[in-house]
Amino acid sequence: MSTRIIDSLAKYHLLGQTGLRVSPLALGTMNFGTDWGWGITSEDAHRLLTRYLEAGGNFIDTADAYTSGSSERIIGDYFAKHGGRERAVIATKFSANLSPGDPNAGGNSRKHIYAALEGSLRRLKMSYVDVYWLHVWDGLTPVEEVMGTLTGLVREGKVRYIGFSDVPAWYFARAQTLAERNHWEKVAALQLEYSLAERNVEREHLPAALAMGAALTPWSPLAGGLLTGRYTRDGNQPKGDGRAHALLASGNPVADKFLQERPWAIVEELVAVAKEVERSPAQVALNWVATRPAVVSTIIGASRLEQLEDNLHALDFKLPHELSARLDAASRPELFNPYVFFENPFFTKGMLAGNTTVSAEPSGFRGPLQPR
Repeated sequence: MSTRIIDSLAKYHLLGQTGLRVSPLALGTMNFGTDWGWGITSEDAHRLLTRYLEAGGNFIDTADAYTSGSSERIIGDYFAKHGGRERAVIATKFSANLSPGDPNAGGNSRKHIYAALEGSLRRLKMSYVDVYWLHVWDGLTPVEEVMGTLTGLVREGKVRYIGFSDVPAWYFARAQTLAERNHWEKVAALQLEYSLAERNVEREHLPAALAMGAALTPWSPLAGGLLTGRYTRDGNQPKGDGRAHALLASGNPVADKFLQERPWAIVEELVAVAKEVERSPAQVALNWVATRPAVVSTIIGASRLEQLEDNLHALDFKLPHELSARLDAASRPELFNPYVFFENPFFTKGMLAGNTTVSAEPSGFRGPLQPR
């Protein structure tokens, strides 16, 4: 297996409106550990970490809930053994209840956030984390409590930056507005499911991220493996090797795409485009999402070195515009209320523009963004 740096991976970007440099592909670690009946051993996980870091990656994403804490322990053991923690950007999450029966052992209260961080730091064998994500909106805790608590952790030096994962767009906007008004720590990034098979974040979250200075870090960019092209259908069930069957058995809603018609049509077009550019379907799917507006770092996952190597080369090429347009068309989500008013020419060109053509700015107004 190669040990060389991958140039496209070693081109770092700022995480939102911060000075933190992160690689364009982050290493997801939800499968580090075998506690859930699937996943990989610590030895295999350490091999993946070694290759990812050798290749130039620096952004490692985990959570306290992943494999019941084993993911964090495996990462902590790796850096304790090999060193290099200061060169890595370590991100973990809170929200999950790891103590059934205790209502305060989950959610986003101040009490739980402090307890969750202490547990994560203990498992990671670290004194701080670089990015601390709210994992899931609990629908209960006041946003003022969440933001005040996270700001306090940054000021204490236990957390460097904060992010939100899986929250409503209005909740993020409220948090960011409060942060600006109260001089609190701002949300640096949003972590959301985003792929050719799941584009709903384009309605609210993506524009909000652009408008309010947050980076977008997509999770499940391969839709739980569906967009790898490895699976076919056997009746109403996916057929092929991979973790799709484990996902379906777990009740994880990510797996629902394997049971729906539309995602399979997207896969068909993806496979065709991949053949034209002589790349794997996974590389094309990752390339597409990693080059979308607001996206700074896309979270990938792998169970084998060859999978990881394939993914790490996903940004080595530029997808031709006409092929990207084909993928856009095949995967475009259906319009629903109220968005039909914003994109239907009856309203946009007729009712609002009086049958004239109006745009925010001329094409090329902003020019290509070049690295400094």
